[in-house]
Amino acid sequence: MKAIKWLDDHFEEAILVILLVVISCVELIQVIIRNIPSIPSLTWAEEFCRFCWIWSVFLSLPYTIRKGNMLRVSVLMDLLPQALHKVINILVDVITAASMGLLAYHSIGVVGKILGSGETSPAMVWPMWVVYAVMLFGYALGALRGVQMAFIHIKHFNERELTAVEQTMAEAAEEAAAGKRAEGGEA
Repeated sequence: MKAIKWLDDHFEEAILVILLVVISCVELIQVIIRNIPSIPSLTWAEEFCRFCWIWSVFLSLPYTIRKGNMLRVSVLMDLLPQALHKVINILVDVITAASMGLLAYHSIGVVGKILGSGETSPAMVWPMWVVYAVMLFGYALGALRGVQMAFIHIKHFNERELTAVEQTMAEAAEEAAAGKRAEGGEA
């Protein structure tokens, strides 16, 4: 159960961190190698990093849905009565899940077309369907996260929800407490 809870909380986050580290390392190696005349430059590095950035964009969609960090005007939501606020949250979750599901459905056709074309990337000669498959994965996971958030909001419908300011302050206090615990462990 701990592994499932960890995956629920950190799956996309872990992949995004790994992608960022890989991008940084490949770009750093590319910069270093460019300045060494006896070693040929990495012809594939720029394309690989571009693909990693694209993957990170599509994987950040379900991450922002799960963490509730999507762009929204929270001040207006905080002015509404709690019940209406919760109904709007559930409505947003359903619309998000439906939109992501629709995009996932249509991306099946896109990935299928590219798979059928046999197109490859210029520098790395990767099948382009591999690059585009993350689009399908991101949208499908976004749809699942939208459904998950709808269930979470329905489950906690009768509980008081923090305003945006209260939530920000609670997160800051939690981070400060984690920092103090880390300092106490080092001493």
